[in-house]
Amino acid sequence: MGTWNLEGRWSSAHLDLLLAGLCDVWLLTEVRDDTTLPGFHSHLTTERMGRRKHWAGIFSRNPLQPLPDPHPASAAATTLGISWCSSILPWRSCGTIPWGEGSMTQKTARAVEQLMQSLQTGLLIWGGDWNHAMTGPEHVGSLGGRSAIKQALASRRLQLATQDCPHREPGLHTIDHIAIPRDARLLDATRVIGQSASGERLSDHDAYIIEIALA
Repeated sequence: MGTWNLEGRWSSAHLDLLLAGLCDVWLLTEVRDDTTLPGFHSHLTTERMGRRKHWAGIFSRNPLQPLPDPHPASAAATTLGISWCSSILPWRSCGTIPWGEGSMTQKTARAVEQLMQSLQTGLLIWGGDWNHAMTGPEHVGSLGGRSAIKQALASRRLQLATQDCPHREPGLHTIDHIAIPRDARLLDATRVIGQSASGERLSDHDAYIIEIALA
């Protein structure tokens, strides 16, 4: 499975990268409304981040059962007996919509609390652009927000597969994440540089792909 912030862009180069990842499920964010993956079922957030892009989406090779958005910036669905959630969480210049008033930490804690209260119980895989490094220096989110996310992971018995993956900026860790059940076995976690064959950057984020074995 993988996660990637598309930055509201879509082209044949984006499609090629996603298909080359050989993922069964993609948890995408900033998804343009004409994004399609041949052979995949999809579900996007009802709310839009912009005129032509949705906050988040789930793309699966297996049929999806859409769930109500657990937060305006998160999409949720079930497949393979698992609940999946793709989220954008607040960042320092995010404003108040749909996060509400308050500090960076308060906005993140509020969004995470709403997610945890709304998502189904049972097996959960949660990913997307969380705008927080979960280890090392923090430049986009807040340490309080990081703490709120970690508490949510613990409450749902999730392990963070991407915690130690590098950011594209040297010395930093990724802010794009995938959390998996605690008893799943993580086989691999890889950063995929988001660029075309000619070297053009396809997004301001790189993609991250993990492979797991479920108990």
